[in-house]
Amino acid sequence: MTSKPRIGVIISSTRDSRFADKPAQWILEKAKAKDWDVELVDIKDFDLPFFNEPASNAWMPSSDPAAIKWQEKIATFDGFIFVLAEYNHSITGALKNALDQAYVEWNRKAYGVVGYGGVGAARAAEHLRTIGVELQMASTRSGVYIGGGDFIAIHPLGQQNKPMSDIEGSIGPSAGAMLDELDWWTRATMAARG
Repeated sequence: MTSKPRIGVIISSTRDSRFADKPAQWILEKAKAKDWDVELVDIKDFDLPFFNEPASNAWMPSSDPAAIKWQEKIATFDGFIFVLAEYNHSITGALKNALDQAYVEWNRKAYGVVGYGGVGAARAAEHLRTIGVELQMASTRSGVYIGGGDFIAIHPLGQQNKPMSDIEGSIGPSAGAMLDELDWWTRATMAARG
């Protein structure tokens, strides 16, 4: 463990037509301004199969090479920022599967969220919090929820396709709060794990 936290910014949508890249790049730049090593992690790059192990890796090692590669990547981080799409009031199936493919690698680590959609993925974020409890993770109180008019303004299908900087006034303060809380929780969990 190093004294400088390693933070993974995880893109949770794997759809070809996803919107996630725009807010992911925005929060990645904000995270790089912290005293962290930050890396963008795209679930799409890992080609994870549906979870099919005899048990969680909390109980026995995984056998699927893709799952093991994913676990090894997640293990390198001290905290996470999940860039959340909301599908049917929940997280994406791809994210749920990715969470299930690891267990011990998530334990006792902190995370924050950047959600987007009609209600800013607030329901997905709340669902992620219940999953995070089972994974023994610490969630920040604050999150970034890009919804309503802000979402329409920056989304290409909203026909405005404005840059993220155009909505900075409404989401910037929540991003700052989430990042500050993530810094505190990440350093606290790093110290406790150490």
